[in-house]
Amino acid sequence: MYPLLDTIQGPEDVRKLTEAQTEQLAAEIRDFLVCHVARTGGHLSANLGVVELTLALHRCFETPVDRIVFDVGHQSYVHKILTGRKDEFDRLRQKGGLSGFPKAQESAHDSFDTGHASTSVSAALGLAKARDLQGQKHFVVAVLGDGALTGGMAYEALNQAGRDKTPLIVVLNDNQMSIGPNVGALSRSLRGLRTKKSYLKFKLNLHRLLDKRDDSEDKGPVVRLIQRIKRRIKYFLLTGVFFEELGFTYLGPVDGNHLSEVEKILDQAKNLNKPVLVHIRTLKGKGYTPAEENSAAFHGIGPFDPETGECAVPSRSWADAVGSQLELMARQDRRLVAVTAAMPQGTGLEQFSKDFPRQFFDVGIAEEHAVTFSAGMAKGGLHPWVVIYSTFLQRAYDQILHDVCLPGLPVHLMLDHAGVVGEDGETHQGIFDIAYLGHIPGMQLMAPSCEEELRRMMAYAAACEGPTAIRYPKGKVANDMIERPLVIRGQGCVVRACEHPDYLILALGPCVQDALQAAEILRQKGIETEVADARFASALDPAWYHEMAARCGRILTVEDHIHQDGYGMKVRDLLYKQAEVRNLSLPDAFLKQGTRAELLRAAGICPEGIANLLEEWHEQE
Repeated sequence: MYPLLDTIQGPEDVRKLTEAQTEQLAAEIRDFLVCHVARTGGHLSANLGVVELTLALHRCFETPVDRIVFDVGHQSYVHKILTGRKDEFDRLRQKGGLSGFPKAQESAHDSFDTGHASTSVSAALGLAKARDLQGQKHFVVAVLGDGALTGGMAYEALNQAGRDKTPLIVVLNDNQMSIGPNVGALSRSLRGLRTKKSYLKFKLNLHRLLDKRDDSEDKGPVVRLIQRIKRRIKYFLLTGVFFEELGFTYLGPVDGNHLSEVEKILDQAKNLNKPVLVHIRTLKGKGYTPAEENSAAFHGIGPFDPETGECAVPSRSWADAVGSQLELMARQDRRLVAVTAAMPQGTGLEQFSKDFPRQFFDVGIAEEHAVTFSAGMAKGGLHPWVVIYSTFLQRAYDQILHDVCLPGLPVHLMLDHAGVVGEDGETHQGIFDIAYLGHIPGMQLMAPSCEEELRRMMAYAAACEGPTAIRYPKGKVANDMIERPLVIRGQGCVVRACEHPDYLILALGPCVQDALQAAEILRQKGIETEVADARFASALDPAWYHEMAARCGRILTVEDHIHQDGYGMKVRDLLYKQAEVRNLSLPDAFLKQGTRAELLRAAGICPEGIANLLEEWHEQE
């Protein structure tokens, strides 16, 4: 099916091809990507954009001796195809299959495990230092998108590399996108650099030249010509000045979808033996019309029809519910502001950004800044809601502790994709947030079990004078018709009562739905089980928990979080003198990819798993 691609067993085969053959290979790779990602889902548009760049990298460098570090790794599929993993793409991002990100365990060609943005230059600089200190001779290349430059960590690494004059090649893939369109001054090509002295001197001399002309002369055609020249020279003078000031030799920009141009500039970079930044421009989604027209939608996508690009109509998600509720609240509260970190679509805020543009802030890939920025707004009298994936909010731990919780500011953190995320694997699972937030004094961390509970918790949070956080999962939002009381700090509520319960299940967030189904399974076996919706994962109310323990002395906690420092451990510490408490949670390990249902079932967090555990406990009595 793929005459050239099927012959590629490794990068050495790519280096043997003629330029014409390599261009044919690029076309075959694009077709291969569309066909396979259509079946498995994955990150498509970024990979379509870097086909020629990745081919050029493997023609100019010799991995695994030379090291290539991909920022985030969304764009590493082509690299994986060229390094012997093409036949594994049928199981991309599936349990036991090929990871969607670089993994050193998969291949020696993957120099560094990645998954979060703005880290590649730091990792590559570390690899370069290790090379130099050990007297080795090989190239180290960091490949990052311009979206990564909205994260401060990239600049910290660039600053050190330039200062130390460490031989390192940084390839800046400029497609003007991260997941959505890039935001901020830096994404507009650092236009403030127009004050550079070389440009101002040129501009002054140009004006002097024009002033010397006789007033009677027709300046029209001449002036227009000189203005065109001026624009070109200005571009030449200013492009890359910022990176030159950091100590990098700047090369580019070149067309990143033109193979020979990319190869030439990479070969030039190899010969400089100093910090070099190679600026290339690519088209995200190139070669597949639906992805070119809507690259954000095809950044990370589920299975789709490759002929039309159409996906199944998604169910209403937790993110949709959050976005809708924030819009409703914003109509009643003009001081409400919503903040996200380069993900308005993924967090359900796209419509909010259109309806309330002055109350919406996309800060780029800068979670630390997002939190402290929000703390400043809260101190100034606004009501900030920070909507970020749980795994990415890990970056802002110090800012949450120091800038929000220490002064007790009413910043409301919305932790999307909390718990098991699924196919994106270890780097994206949101299974550590109770541990990193639940111990901070003053922080109230909640977890809704259904959409109505989400609305109640957001209303409760809005009325709080201190910090709050709400964690909720990826995927379809749950609904139930169970009446619940108003949210009270630290207290849960009984959602399935029994007169004489054998066991009490304290379930957190989405696990409530599993616990209710498990209780029905157990009822048919003669085991009476009461179920309570825990609501809070931190700031637990001792009085309410002692009351629950008095109702039933055998308690099972259920949560979609690791065991260590999770909700269950808090309950055990609280009730160790009063009740026998057992915990059902995720293992204390990094969770590999698979579907959300598969991974939860493997941990026993499903109706059958909960019922089996309690039945075994009952048999032991």
